[in-house]
Amino acid sequence: MVKRTEYLEKLKKIKDMQIIKVITGVRRCGKSTLLSQFRNFLIESGVLEEQIISINFEDLKFEDLKDYKLLYQHIDEKLVPDKKNYIFIDEIQEVENFQRAVDSLFIKDNTDIYITGSNAMMLSGELATLLSGRYIEISILPLSFSEYLKLDEIQDMRQAWNKYFENGGFPYATQINDDDIRKDYLMGIYSTVLLKDIVARNKVQDITLLESVVKFLFENIGNIVSPKKIADTLVSYGRKTTSSTVENYIEALKSSFILYKAGRYDIKGKQHLKSLEKYYIVDIGLRKLLINKKHSDIGHILENIVYLELIRRGYTVYIGKIGDMEIDFIAERNNEREYYQVSATILDENTFKREITPLKKVKDNFQKFIISMDEMNLSEDGINHLNILDFLQNRNN
Repeated sequence: MVKRTEYLEKLKKIKDMQIIKVITGVRRCGKSTLLSQFRNFLIESGVLEEQIISINFEDLKFEDLKDYKLLYQHIDEKLVPDKKNYIFIDEIQEVENFQRAVDSLFIKDNTDIYITGSNAMMLSGELATLLSGRYIEISILPLSFSEYLKLDEIQDMRQAWNKYFENGGFPYATQINDDDIRKDYLMGIYSTVLLKDIVARNKVQDITLLESVVKFLFENIGNIVSPKKIADTLVSYGRKTTSSTVENYIEALKSSFILYKAGRYDIKGKQHLKSLEKYYIVDIGLRKLLINKKHSDIGHILENIVYLELIRRGYTVYIGKIGDMEIDFIAERNNEREYYQVSATILDENTFKREITPLKKVKDNFQKFIISMDEMNLSEDGINHLNILDFLQNRNN
């Protein structure tokens, strides 16, 4: 089991603060494992077992507590007087009106609350209103490449990279060596997200149409798309749909944390553009599940991996537009900005020129990078070239 060190450190920093800790992310990305690791930390720090109350709504034994009043009563009866009580509730979106129970527990002096969820809708509407200013969200992704390298069986970095590139970083999937079993496991994640988090929650009637939208988006990671473009393509294939329906499906996919959107930013005009965004998927292993093309679209797969890594590091990420040219990523954090181009290789002279020219047109003094799989250093004019493995291990110099 990989220790999710960065996420653990975040939890340690906000431990005992009068704020609800909300841990979000796609199913099976490691939310429950993180809580388990944090629980171990608490016990090692001297917290008694009876001070920790754990409920996981994927476990049938807690089925009766899906009534928010019964959930509150169950926890309230277990609270240890005159001591801090640590409350862990997994997949809390399974409880209708759960925010009422959480709010009632939160106002008690002796509680520290940690909840996880696999749907972003839990942080909208009434919850956002009721708990406004009283919660902090920690978003979790599947394993980064650096975390993947910490697995016990990893010996050779190149071999590790090839496996990571092919199979992604869902924690348990990385421990499955049999290709067919790993495929079945990933299909189980995909089916659960699709049927439980999207179809059931959003009352989707046409599941086949939803799957067509998913496949289109997975196949077009890193390409500029729009709901209208997707709808028009599907209609040309004989599927009846509208851009409004496609847009609703995209929002549902984003809410389930299986899909991420990168909007566009006009660098010269200094404004965010309202259309033609790009989408990236939460784990490249899921793409291989549906789009099983050997060695196809390596550049866009790398782009997806880089996008997720920037998100992990706390950046807000946009697609850059400068004139009629594009920069793959603008990454912003703490009033700082970095620019990134991503390509499978830049050894070809024309490819190198295509990737570096937009960066040269940006006249500010923020750092600019080109990331590729090439091992030789091709930095030029203050624009740093990074091998993908160095970037993923945060070796940016």
